[in-house]
Amino acid sequence: MGIHRGVMIILILVWCVSLVSSAIECTTVTSLVATCSNFITYGSPDPMPGSPCCDALLGLNSIGDSTDNRRSVCRCLMGLITTYNPNATAIATLPGLCGISLGFTIDPNTDCN
Repeated sequence: MGIHRGVMIILILVWCVSLVSSAIECTTVTSLVATCSNFITYGSPDPMPGSPCCDALLGLNSIGDSTDNRRSVCRCLMGLITTYNPNATAIATLPGLCGISLGFTIDPNTDCN
Protein backbone atom coordinates (compact mmCIF):
# COMPACT_ATOMS: atom_id res chain seq x y z
CA MET A 1 0.00 0.00 0.00
CA GLY A 2 2.91 2.37 0.74
CA ILE A 3 4.37 1.86 -2.74
CA HIS A 4 0.97 2.53 -4.33
CA ARG A 5 0.65 5.73 -2.33
CA GLY A 6 4.14 6.76 -3.39
CA VAL A 7 3.28 6.20 -7.04
CA MET A 8 0.11 8.26 -6.65
CA ILE A 9 2.12 11.11 -5.14
CA ILE A 10 4.54 10.95 -8.08
CA LEU A 11 1.63 10.99 -10.52
CA ILE A 12 0.11 14.03 -8.83
CA LEU A 13 3.46 15.83 -8.89
CA VAL A 14 3.89 14.97 -12.57
CA TRP A 15 0.41 16.28 -13.29
CA CYS A 16 1.14 19.54 -11.45
CA VAL A 17 4.42 19.98 -13.30
CA SER A 18 2.69 19.37 -16.63
CA LEU A 19 0.25 22.17 -15.85
CA VAL A 20 3.11 24.60 -15.33
CA SER A 21 5.25 23.57 -18.29
CA SER A 22 4.49 21.77 -21.51
CA ALA A 23 8.09 20.53 -21.78
CA ILE A 24 8.52 16.96 -20.60
CA GLU A 25 11.57 16.38 -18.43
CA CYS A 26 13.36 13.08 -18.97
CA THR A 27 13.93 12.90 -15.22
CA THR A 28 10.16 12.63 -14.81
CA VAL A 29 9.97 9.84 -17.38
CA THR A 30 12.93 8.08 -15.77
CA SER A 31 11.40 8.19 -12.30
CA LEU A 32 8.13 6.76 -13.59
CA VAL A 33 9.80 4.00 -15.61
CA ALA A 34 12.01 3.12 -12.62
CA THR A 35 8.90 1.68 -10.99
CA CYS A 36 9.00 -1.05 -13.66
CA SER A 37 12.74 -1.73 -13.34
CA ASN A 38 12.50 -5.40 -12.28
CA PHE A 39 10.24 -6.27 -15.20
CA ILE A 40 12.23 -4.20 -17.69
CA THR A 41 15.51 -5.77 -16.56
CA TYR A 42 14.51 -9.39 -15.93
CA GLY A 43 11.21 -9.81 -17.80
CA SER A 44 9.33 -10.76 -14.65
CA PRO A 45 7.17 -10.53 -12.69
CA ASP A 46 4.55 -9.43 -15.20
CA PRO A 47 2.93 -6.17 -14.14
CA MET A 48 -0.86 -6.07 -13.96
CA PRO A 49 -3.28 -3.15 -14.26
CA GLY A 50 -3.39 -1.41 -10.89
CA SER A 51 0.19 -2.35 -10.02
CA PRO A 52 2.69 0.45 -9.28
CA CYS A 53 4.39 -0.21 -12.62
CA CYS A 54 1.14 0.08 -14.59
CA ASP A 55 0.14 3.14 -12.58
CA ALA A 56 3.46 4.70 -13.61
CA LEU A 57 2.68 3.94 -17.27
CA LEU A 58 -0.67 5.65 -16.79
CA GLY A 59 1.35 8.64 -15.61
CA LEU A 60 3.44 8.51 -18.80
CA ASN A 61 0.25 8.31 -20.82
CA SER A 62 -1.14 11.34 -18.97
CA ILE A 63 1.90 13.54 -19.51
CA GLY A 64 1.98 12.50 -23.18
CA ASP A 65 -1.30 14.35 -23.67
CA SER A 66 -0.33 16.12 -26.90
CA THR A 67 1.67 15.18 -29.97
CA ASP A 68 4.68 17.20 -28.80
CA ASN A 69 4.54 15.78 -25.28
CA ARG A 70 4.12 12.22 -26.59
CA ARG A 71 7.19 12.74 -28.78
CA SER A 72 9.12 14.02 -25.76
CA VAL A 73 8.13 10.97 -23.70
CA CYS A 74 9.10 8.73 -26.63
CA ARG A 75 12.51 10.41 -26.99
CA CYS A 76 13.18 10.06 -23.27
CA LEU A 77 12.28 6.37 -23.39
CA MET A 78 14.49 5.80 -26.44
CA GLY A 79 17.34 7.49 -24.57
CA LEU A 80 16.80 5.18 -21.61
CA ILE A 81 16.78 2.14 -23.90
CA THR A 82 20.06 3.24 -25.47
CA THR A 83 21.66 3.90 -22.08
CA TYR A 84 20.44 0.88 -20.11
CA ASN A 85 19.85 -1.77 -22.81
CA PRO A 86 16.81 -3.35 -21.11
CA ASN A 87 15.15 -6.66 -21.94
CA ALA A 88 13.74 -5.64 -25.35
CA THR A 89 10.86 -8.12 -25.28
CA ALA A 90 9.82 -7.08 -21.79
CA ILE A 91 9.83 -3.36 -22.48
CA ALA A 92 7.94 -3.81 -25.77
CA THR A 93 5.18 -5.82 -24.05
CA LEU A 94 4.89 -3.54 -21.04
CA PRO A 95 2.08 -1.24 -22.27
CA GLY A 96 0.00 -4.21 -23.46
CA LEU A 97 0.35 -6.00 -20.12
CA CYS A 98 -0.89 -2.85 -18.42
CA GLY A 99 -3.72 -2.35 -20.94
CA ILE A 100 -2.31 1.02 -22.01
CA SER A 101 -1.53 2.49 -25.42
CA LEU A 102 1.18 5.14 -25.31
CA GLY A 103 0.66 6.06 -28.97
CA PHE A 104 4.04 4.61 -29.99
CA THR A 105 5.92 1.33 -29.71
CA ILE A 106 8.63 1.07 -27.07
CA ASP A 107 11.36 -0.31 -29.28
CA PRO A 108 14.94 0.83 -29.95
CA ASN A 109 14.04 1.36 -33.62
CA THR A 110 11.04 3.60 -32.97
CA ASP A 111 11.13 6.96 -34.74
CA CYS A 112 9.60 9.39 -32.25
CA ASN A 113 8.85 11.97 -34.92
